[in-house]
Amino acid sequence: MKFYNSIGPNPKLVRMFAAEKGFTFPETVDVDIMSGENRQDAYKAKNPGAQMPGLELDDGRFLAETIALCEYIEDLQAEPPLIGSNPEERAETRMWVRRIEERINWPLAAAFRNSEGLPLFKDRILTIPEAADGLKAVAQEGMRWLEEQIAGRDTIVPGRFTLADVALFSFTEFGAQVGQPIDAGLANLNAWFEATKARPSSQA
Repeated sequence: MKFYNSIGPNPKLVRMFAAEKGFTFPETVDVDIMSGENRQDAYKAKNPGAQMPGLELDDGRFLAETIALCEYIEDLQAEPPLIGSNPEERAETRMWVRRIEERINWPLAAAFRNSEGLPLFKDRILTIPEAADGLKAVAQEGMRWLEEQIAGRDTIVPGRFTLADVALFSFTEFGAQVGQPIDAGLANLNAWFEATKARPSSQA
């Protein structure tokens, strides 16, 4: 099994999830996305989406998409459960992951690709620079919505540290580096961020 790794919030998400599980990839291959290595034929032959990260299995199959990779790791190693121990817990976690991705992670990342990241992405994917400000506003609105939802609790899913926390942390950490930080007035979300940052897995 080979984990194809690079800089960016998506590989960080999978690395952090694996670290929380105590799961170790037998082999890691670093891909230079700044030079466009992931857009070259060798990598695209494995992953036609050309995105990072990826996981090459021993039988030659290649898996991509962060949440799918995390679910695969959870299936390989059930403990500690970061998605859930029963159907109800798994459904609850997936519900919150979906909310996080749709309201915050996706618009935050898309805004970056169309603004600060435009020099890197404009010749690689379709970009719409005029959409950047609106996408940033969508992500900030999502954070304000989540601020109310997590009042009185330390984790995104009530009472459990889960994939939802890992997914949100990897992107809000990235957002802080590219001009999209959590608003200082969002006390609950900032407290959650600092608590999550204190976990050893945040350094993965």
